Amino acid sequence: MIRISTSWTYQQSLNTMLSQQSALADTQNQVSSGKRIGVASDDPAGAAQVVTLGHILADNTQYSSNIDSANTRLSTEANALDSVTSLLNNANDLGLQAINGALSASDRNGIATQLVQIRNAMVQLANTTDANGAALFAGTSTTSSAFTLNASGSVTYNGNDAQSFSAVGAGDQVANADPGSAIFMNVPAGNGSFVASASAFNTGTLVVGANSVSSASDWSAASAAGPVNDTITFGANGSYAVTDASGNPVNDASGNPITGTYQDGDSIEVNGASITMSGVPAAGDKVSLTSDSAQNTQDVFSTLNNMINALQSGASTTALNNTLNRQLESLNQAMNNVTTTQVSIGGRLDTLQQQQTSYANLNVTYQSALSDVQNVDMATAISNLSLQSTALQASQQVFAKVQSLSLFNYIQG
Repeated sequence: MIRISTSWTYQQSLNTMLSQQSALADTQNQVSSGKRIGVASDDPAGAAQVVTLGHILADNTQYSSNIDSANTRLSTEANALDSVTSLLNNANDLGLQAINGALSASDRNGIATQLVQIRNAMVQLANTTDANGAALFAGTSTTSSAFTLNASGSVTYNGNDAQSFSAVGAGDQVANADPGSAIFMNVPAGNGSFVASASAFNTGTLVVGANSVSSASDWSAASAAGPVNDTITFGANGSYAVTDASGNPVNDASGNPITGTYQDGDSIEVNGASITMSGVPAAGDKVSLTSDSAQNTQDVFSTLNNMINALQSGASTTALNNTLNRQLESLNQAMNNVTTTQVSIGGRLDTLQQQQTSYANLNVTYQSALSDVQNVDMATAISNLSLQSTALQASQQVFAKVQSLSLFNYIQG
């Protein structure tokens, strides 16, 4: 016969009830929290999945926040550049008005005053800040003001040439702004290929008008050896010859020196560069032809200042028109700079929108996967809770009965 001690019976009953209480507590936690996995030991493999999915969702949330911030910065930049475009168009209209009209000194001063207002307004737009008060067009510089308008009317750039980026995915970055140096400062001079300018010392009525590249192949060949720096010098009766920076004759594609006779309204061709002129040159008048380069740039504020100064100078109609023609070319290049940036911003905003939509869809997928792994089946958990509670109560009642039994109870019975 096997003898079972009372203490062993008590201990076994107690262990059973403690185990049932632990299981009941776990189920109660699942019901109250709605989660199947409370600690890693509940389901090691599932817990690892929960951690992985949690990291993915956290990264996606951060990327989505970065996208929102980049969207705000780029939208702010786009709005500012829309206003800049309007100002440049207004300045262009005023420049054309000054060239095409027979203006009095008062009229010229009035246009100059309007251009001063345009320049000042453009400086304000160039100093646009983002939602955090950071200068939007300062590159990666922490300066609070990207541009400074000096007492002389000149404008100084305080930022750098770097572009700031936002991380919008693993190894994926999108530029959230553009440096002001690229938009406002480093504007190609002339028509984007070359600058043709009448000398300030000319004494005739020659005005250099519109100019362009008429033969891309000839111009490429002429500038292949280095920047073009030629001079058209007029002699008597409109005769002219073209020389280089060293004073040597410039030859055409056939190897012949470029010479000719100019008449009012003609265009002069120099190795693919077409220069339209009007008026009559005096003997000794000159027109320079210089190819654009990284150094041959003019910031948009200087362009406006040149227009302002020319209108306020009391210069002759010929000198004024020559100056304004060149500045209108520079304005056109500034508009191209702004337009190119706007197109780029539009592309980046589209990319961000697609990325944001992708994250929204992925979050739904990952949240569903996380729910499948982590969340408890509430119906099953409540059913288990009821069964476990009933089992524990039964164990407690049985223990109470067994505890009250003894030999004296049996004899007395």
